[in-house]
Amino acid sequence: MTLPFNPYQEIASIAARYAGDEGEVRTAIESLGISRRHSPSAPCHGSYRPCIALVIQGSKSLRLGTDVINYGAGDYLLTSLDLPVIWRVVEASVEVPHFCLTLAINSEKVLELLSRADMPRPAMPGRGRGIAVNVATPELLDATVRLLRLLDSPKDIAAMAPLIEQEILYRVLTGPDGGRLISIAVADSHGNRIARAIAWLRQNFARPLRIEDLAEQVNMSVSSFHHHFKSITAMTPVQYQKQLRLHEARRLMLVERLDAGTAGHRVGYQSPSQFSREYSRVYGLSPVRDVEAAREPVDGA
Repeated sequence: MTLPFNPYQEIASIAARYAGDEGEVRTAIESLGISRRHSPSAPCHGSYRPCIALVIQGSKSLRLGTDVINYGAGDYLLTSLDLPVIWRVVEASVEVPHFCLTLAINSEKVLELLSRADMPRPAMPGRGRGIAVNVATPELLDATVRLLRLLDSPKDIAAMAPLIEQEILYRVLTGPDGGRLISIAVADSHGNRIARAIAWLRQNFARPLRIEDLAEQVNMSVSSFHHHFKSITAMTPVQYQKQLRLHEARRLMLVERLDAGTAGHRVGYQSPSQFSREYSRVYGLSPVRDVEAAREPVDGA
């Protein structure tokens, strides 16, 4: 397929009108977000939820466990389940800002589409990381442009957006890494079981973790659970839980202004010294110094 127009130029033009000055904003299309950055950023800790993220300008890098993934203009990042990552904008400027579109993925919509479309199931379900990068095809870009154009016609969003979102999802599912997303959505696959384990961890990260109990809960042997969990997330269940705990503790200190001891205890640490050690290992500073450094630009504004 050859497009009779420059999709990146049109998407960037529309994105510039609806994006905020800096960071991500949600749009009138419920599942669609637009991110704009005018300069490279420091590493940021956070969680990526299931989504399709298409880079229009600039470039970005993220770390999942020990894996480093780089992607730029024309690439889309497919995240098939909730994953704690460290990300940073690598290439951006005032003249050519980093623009990225994110479209949230709903597993029920994936299953609905699979029930109506004849798509091959992955031969090795549950294998491979839960994040993958691919080059956007002309068909995917064409659908994306049409979705963005709806922002200029708000009255058409309710009727047309779900149809175009479904088309975008179809293009991704039939793309090189669609099998990763299918394996997460299909019941009783290894990917789906790991996704259920991750959902439990996200809801119960402050509780003590017994791998045997969690493996049994998702109907897997301990060895198989460990293998597939690390294959998909690039970390062990204990490492995953630790990331969730530390991210939440940092949020509690920055947003709710809890002290380090209270925040650490709130997320499940019984030992303040252990909390401080593990926090420093991940963020490079002690909890107190990290929070002070993070608040400096805000307090000095």
